[in-house]
Amino acid sequence: MIAEILNEKSIKLPLEGRAKNEIIEELIDLAVASGVVEDRDALLQATLERESMMSTGIGKGVAIPHGKAKGVKGLCASLGIADRDIDFQALDGEPVRIFFFLASPPDVISPHVRALARISRLLNRDSFREGLLEAKTVQDVLELFRASESDM
Repeated sequence: MIAEILNEKSIKLPLEGRAKNEIIEELIDLAVASGVVEDRDALLQATLERESMMSTGIGKGVAIPHGKAKGVKGLCASLGIADRDIDFQALDGEPVRIFFFLASPPDVISPHVRALARISRLLNRDSFREGLLEAKTVQDVLELFRASESDM
């Protein structure tokens, strides 16, 4: 369950960054604050390398940047919602407002892939994306995840 890897420290409403790399750094800082990331710089480098291969802006106003690095103790996530459109070079060419970050150690393969798939399914739902954009508090976001995942 995604609600189990998110917590109050790993969610930010609204994000402060205005550019792609600023957003990625902000999401990584949220993951660091959750206590699962020991080497911020290694995770940032891995994430930017992954992003340089192909944008993780998947469309419909959503981006799911992710990275694997030795300085990560386990599967972790962060979520941020921008209060304005961000150019993330998304695959559909549209701006992004919802950013979900996922990180894990290099040897954590199956849980990482399963989490990406689950996140993608959730964020593909119009009602879920709308709920995130309407969320006023971190608790609203966590409750939306809990409620939405219970019917998957």
